[in-house]
Amino acid sequence: MSFLGPWLYWAIGVALGLPVGLILFTEWHVALVRKGSHLARPVALIRNYLLPLGALLVLLAQVAGVPGQDPGLRVIYTAFGFMLLVLLLSGLDATFFQSAPKGSWRNRVPTIFIDVARFLLIGVGLALILSYVWGAKIGGLFTALGVTSVVIGLMLQNSVGQIVSGLFMLFEQPFRIGDWLATPAARGRVVEVNWRAVHISTTSGLQVTPNSVLAGTSFTNVSRAGDRYRASITTTFAVADPPDRVCALLSRVAEALPLPSTDEAVVSVALGGGEYRTTFALDSPSEESAAQATFLRWLWYAARREGLHLDRAYDRFSTPERVADALRTVVAPALRLTDEDQQALIPHATVVRYGTDEVLERAGVVPTAMTFLVEGSVRISGVDAPSQDSTLRHGAFLGVTALTRQASQFDAHALEEVTAVVIDRERIEELVIHKPMLLQELGRIIDQRRSASVGPR
Repeated sequence: MSFLGPWLYWAIGVALGLPVGLILFTEWHVALVRKGSHLARPVALIRNYLLPLGALLVLLAQVAGVPGQDPGLRVIYTAFGFMLLVLLLSGLDATFFQSAPKGSWRNRVPTIFIDVARFLLIGVGLALILSYVWGAKIGGLFTALGVTSVVIGLMLQNSVGQIVSGLFMLFEQPFRIGDWLATPAARGRVVEVNWRAVHISTTSGLQVTPNSVLAGTSFTNVSRAGDRYRASITTTFAVADPPDRVCALLSRVAEALPLPSTDEAVVSVALGGGEYRTTFALDSPSEESAAQATFLRWLWYAARREGLHLDRAYDRFSTPERVADALRTVVAPALRLTDEDQQALIPHATVVRYGTDEVLERAGVVPTAMTFLVEGSVRISGVDAPSQDSTLRHGAFLGVTALTRQASQFDAHALEEVTAVVIDRERIEELVIHKPMLLQELGRIIDQRRSASVGPR
């Protein structure tokens, strides 16, 4: 080997190029990591594997003169080719898909297509390595694979057709992870999409629907209905119940729900045959189950208070015996009623129930009756000073401003199921006319609650 032969230049190139290349690619990798770039991984592959393997190949083939047929050199060539293939895959993934702008076609490509393309590139790369490095004849292999694919395709044409139709549906992307779907078999949120099926999380569990089934049927992506999702609830009342009263009740209960602040009004319509549909807006389909449960629970109580017959059921909770007992134990001590007063009030008083979190009294609204608590507890909170919250229990009463025709200064919500006796304003007025001391006491209570709700100025 001549001292001034070509090997010397290769050796000098490796001695100088490898350290410089490692330093440059290290600095580049650090800068990419600092910026959070997706190109950091391909640059790390070049620095850690391709540069050292390339330098080793130059030293063995050009400097040491190892023949190309040497098994050890072929192994290194194979490793270099494999790492070059990994770099190609990593670079394409980082530049085309991971850095794709949101909403672009690259961002919409399903993962299954990326996996298939990656598998094909790996197959072609390995075939080239076997052909150029090891001298394998791969033409026959591709021919055999092609014939085998045709035979398998003919045997499984129905199954393959379903898979292809499912893949085309995924490429179209009528839904994404997190969207809410309404299909003939399930209704819920999409949590996973793969090459075979769509996984939908429903209230009854995880519904796995094959892609081919979704591709061959119609479904609704409720997440793309617009800025607001509209929930519809169908209820049934007795045919004899006045439709206008029922619609007003349904809308009133729906408006009391913790719905998003929107100008869209609640709509309740009669469908005929005692059926009614109530529609209201929500921020997301995920809120529908909770809103529907609360709506139906509050409606159960509200319908019975209104004397309407939800699900065609007749309620006999407010019996004369229960009314008389409530007047004797709760109303009489508060209003200083005589036995004669109690007997006169029995036909005009009603025992009602409220569900948890229902509104018994709302700030800014003039009460039309007084409500006396028999069981349960109620939280009252001022509009201007919510910290002045207090709780009312057995024996307390609401609606005292009904006598003065003034709007209530606070909100009253049931903390649990509440049983109360309600007496119309006219009957209370008849009582206090003959009881001046009672009227003064009620006036004092009004001033006290107004001061507590408004708080210090």
